[in-house]
Amino acid sequence: MAIYKRPIFSTLKTRILEKRKFIQVLAGPRQTGKTTLARQLMTELDMPSHYSTADEPALKGPAWIEQQWETARVYAGKKAGLLILDEIHKIAGWSETVKRLWDEDSAEDRHLQVILLGSAPLMIQDGLTESLAGRFEIIPVTHWSCTEMRDAFGWKFEEYIYYGGYPGSAELIHDEERWSRYIVDSLVEMTLSKDILMMKRVDKPALLRRLFDLASAYSGQILSYQKMVGQLHDAGNTTTIAHYLHLLDMAGLVKGLQKFSGKTVRQRASSPKLIVLNTALMTAQSSSNMESIQKDPELWGRLVESSVGATLINLMKSRGGEVFYWAGNNREVDFVIQHKNKLSAIEVKSGARKTCLPGMEAFAEMYPRCRKLLVGAQGIPLEQFLTDTESIVF
Repeated sequence: MAIYKRPIFSTLKTRILEKRKFIQVLAGPRQTGKTTLARQLMTELDMPSHYSTADEPALKGPAWIEQQWETARVYAGKKAGLLILDEIHKIAGWSETVKRLWDEDSAEDRHLQVILLGSAPLMIQDGLTESLAGRFEIIPVTHWSCTEMRDAFGWKFEEYIYYGGYPGSAELIHDEERWSRYIVDSLVEMTLSKDILMMKRVDKPALLRRLFDLASAYSGQILSYQKMVGQLHDAGNTTTIAHYLHLLDMAGLVKGLQKFSGKTVRQRASSPKLIVLNTALMTAQSSSNMESIQKDPELWGRLVESSVGATLINLMKSRGGEVFYWAGNNREVDFVIQHKNKLSAIEVKSGARKTCLPGMEAFAEMYPRCRKLLVGAQGIPLEQFLTDTESIVF
């Protein structure tokens, strides 16, 4: 069977072949295929290449970066070469060292192409903006889409809704217990205990974990910060909860969508709508299997809405748009897409009971030029929307 290449592979390959004077940065959650993409590139490109990762037991520092950089220079000689540094954010002071070496190559007209990989986007972003301004391009590596899981593993869209978009778990879905352990132990626990704690200071790790569990349980629902504090005993203040939710978002686990109002200040002050960024994060911790959840309209409906939301959020990360929800006067629009100067309002007919009435008409009165989309019953079929999201939304 041919090795599957994600659509972003061609983007990365084109940038390297064009010999752009920028560092290429692949940033995204764990187990989304960043390392595989890089290794596929090494195999396909006809140029001297060197790969190394900081994700090893041995203690590493700036000197390690210099050693790997010099190795790539030797391999390349006077030709174009490729250097790939994986998990670069785990090196203290990495951005300053990369800046110095990159500037040396630029001054001496060396043709070394550099790719940096990181599974903690916030750590990567901090280093880029502090030291490497004007020297990099980011390629977001998001969770796999329904189309990608279908093309790579032959999944049906119902399997995608339940099992999510982690390619490493695909071969385990016929053993539900083993699949669940993989998601919880290899992804959730590693992200919570390592990646997030590396990003920023977390004074209450236990609270962070409980917040993740709460957000997963309430995915697809609007929950005020005050209610979160009430659900999370000894939670402290709402500012702490908002900060921890932001860290979960940056780690690729859960996002709190803000209410669309057209005014940034009001958006930030709104109660968030919680959406897991991969539905496996919901189902792996559930006591129910796929068959029983499909028979429960409430549970399946929440899973469908979360899958649609995650698909939209992941798509907008690469397209530069934003995803919101809207609510007012006991009416709600499930998702609002803002891309450049265009608005799209999306209602999902998923089978889940709503606490608010559909709000498409009310929203359209406030924003008459918005595009109105219905996904599900009597609208765009769910399978079509999940497998062709980009052309439908844009």
